[in-house]
Amino acid sequence: MISINPQDIPTSKLHGYLLGAIAPRPIAFASTIDENGNPNLSPYSFFNVFSANPPILIFSPARRVRNNTIKHTLINAQATKEVVINVVNYDIVQQMSLSSTEYAEGVNEFEKSGLTMLKSDIVEPFRVAESPVQFECKVNEIIELGNEGGAGNLIICEVVKVHIDEKIIDDKGAIDQYKIDLVSRMGGSWYSRANKGMFEVPKPLSSLGIGVDALPNEIRNSEILTGNDLGMLGNIAALPNSQDVDKFAEEHTEIIGMERLKKHKFAKEFLLKKDIESAWKVLLTK
Repeated sequence: MISINPQDIPTSKLHGYLLGAIAPRPIAFASTIDENGNPNLSPYSFFNVFSANPPILIFSPARRVRNNTIKHTLINAQATKEVVINVVNYDIVQQMSLSSTEYAEGVNEFEKSGLTMLKSDIVEPFRVAESPVQFECKVNEIIELGNEGGAGNLIICEVVKVHIDEKIIDDKGAIDQYKIDLVSRMGGSWYSRANKGMFEVPKPLSSLGIGVDALPNEIRNSEILTGNDLGMLGNIAALPNSQDVDKFAEEHTEIIGMERLKKHKFAKEFLLKKDIESAWKVLLTK
């Protein structure tokens, strides 16, 4: 048994132990707007429900360990006192992950992740249309837990309206736990899918992915590629160059001149193996 005094190890090491041991954790996919109305979208796994009457959700955008800066979500919540918390199911997990990329202030993560902004009824932040359950919330209080890197900021949210997709409701009027297909956060790059077990989602690039909004329309509107597929394709810093694409085509001559839908199916085979670069080479082959 290893025994550790938290003050004796770097915060980054302690952070890893905490996230690896306290899991699975539900994910708050938090949508906010800044004082100028610009949308922001980011996931947080320091999150749970803490009361039903009043209905209270709490999530915590922690100060960044590496440089002690704070998240746009926290700044926006402090300024507007509103947030929408969207739950994350398996169908949007790759897009959710892509949205966690630290894009510059003012960049719309809805567009980057290829998710749809849906107007809320009571609060100003947008809902994620693809999320099966969306909670419109007023921020009652924000509690700062410290001022050093890694310190949390508890955003205490009161739910003022709930939106539930009818497709996940069972014949008794309850949420069907199989149909909602929630995912939760584990340590490192690992997630857990309800009733399916663990799976890995590589962390977004520190160099910034091109985003789903940069994909050609024929790919974004594919009948074959899912939102998760698009999320993976958007999580690449730059497209393969023409020389690499040509070399790949020489090694896979069957894709030269291949019909579009067949090409998308072939690319999907590489995406299932998490080989994003090869998938792009398939899609870029003439």
